[in-house]
Amino acid sequence: MLQAENVSFSIHKKEILRNISLNVAAGEIVSILGPNGAGKSTLLKCLAGFQPATVGNISINGADIRSLSGPALAALRAVLTQQVSIGFPISAREVVALGRAAKRGAHGNSDKIIDHAMDLTGTTEFADRHLTTLSGGEQQRLHLARVIAQIWDQEQAVLFLDEPTSALDLKHQFQLFEICRNLCERRNFSVVAILHDLKLAREMTDNTVLLKSGELFANGNSRHTLTADTVCPLYEITPEQYDLI
Repeated sequence: MLQAENVSFSIHKKEILRNISLNVAAGEIVSILGPNGAGKSTLLKCLAGFQPATVGNISINGADIRSLSGPALAALRAVLTQQVSIGFPISAREVVALGRAAKRGAHGNSDKIIDHAMDLTGTTEFADRHLTTLSGGEQQRLHLARVIAQIWDQEQAVLFLDEPTSALDLKHQFQLFEICRNLCERRNFSVVAILHDLKLAREMTDNTVLLKSGELFANGNSRHTLTADTVCPLYEITPEQYDLI
């Protein structure tokens, strides 16, 4: 599904990522964790094709992402970034419709997909409200609906999420992972999410990628990987501090 081989990234002669390889299978939810400055957001941007890797290869469904046109890549993956700024008046439903912008000539089908994405994320109730009247958590759920609508047509698409729970209360954090699991099981999507909450990652994701100083520190089953033996040296904390997590 998603494959990265020996990926490195440098900018201004500074190496941010070094020799990272990973595989994400269809139907999997994978978390990326690590200390601040570990390279998590940079890795996600490379995997999503937002910035080209300096060295290495990245493919989705066997296609090198460098060979894909913008619309072709947009059909295979969607990205929910930490912050989304829209500087013009727009309703909640219109925000979700932005995810269908590349689907010209499919207006009727897009309307149904927008409705479904909003229903799935619990945002239908404020469809007609102005974006600026929504809370941070409501806007986060709305943008989740937008990226889901973007790739809904595609079987085996990849959904990239950069700290998707940061503005959500506990109920909606669990709801987000329920939505992700639903998409993985019913649409054969893959989900790759940057997280900071180790407990959520351990319980709600299948596999975890741990980064430290731009390198792959560990990679494997979330419950088996996120143990004291791994987490303590990664974050430079004591076993007693780990027990508080």
